[in-house]
Amino acid sequence: MKNIRYPNGKPAYQPEKISVKNRGIQTEKLVNEANEFYLNSGRAVIHKKPTPVQIVTVDYPKRSAARIKEAYFKTPSTTDYNGVYNERYIDFDVKETQSTTSFPLRNIHPHQINHLAAVHAQGGDAFILVAFARLERFYLLPYAVLSKFVFRSKTGRKSMTLEEFETHAYAIALGFQPTLNYLDTYDAWKKS
Repeated sequence: MKNIRYPNGKPAYQPEKISVKNRGIQTEKLVNEANEFYLNSGRAVIHKKPTPVQIVTVDYPKRSAARIKEAYFKTPSTTDYNGVYNERYIDFDVKETQSTTSFPLRNIHPHQINHLAAVHAQGGDAFILVAFARLERFYLLPYAVLSKFVFRSKTGRKSMTLEEFETHAYAIALGFQPTLNYLDTYDAWKKS
């Protein structure tokens, strides 16, 4: 993927060093780009969910320059994205790891697992998109598969190996328009 470049000379995907608190930001940029492409082409309607925040203090130095000084999360957010594609409700979260060998399952919070389980139980399609950033590899992991590894983590290994992703998840190929065309991979999952 390092040799693929846009006409302006920029690489199609350029991993960045990202702090632990901002894991997934680079991959989310690719997903946002894909979602905009899907919306503009009429393929799907998928949006990033806003995080519920309670604003406590606002500073008004000028009428047109209000600044939030203090705010708190109302509730833990569920997953990053949801929407409709091919008459199906989809709900997913985006995760990223700098590891080249495994993905720590602690990166998925219990309330996110519970939310994905509830979506799955109602017949929606729940999954996570995982990026192995240093390897420039991306995977779609359906909730039904993820839940088995989460169950295993209660008494055994606390992560999924790259080999387990290669065996149990669906690889997302990078390309153009959009760079991360995860809906083609979603289609492959639903046909399998």
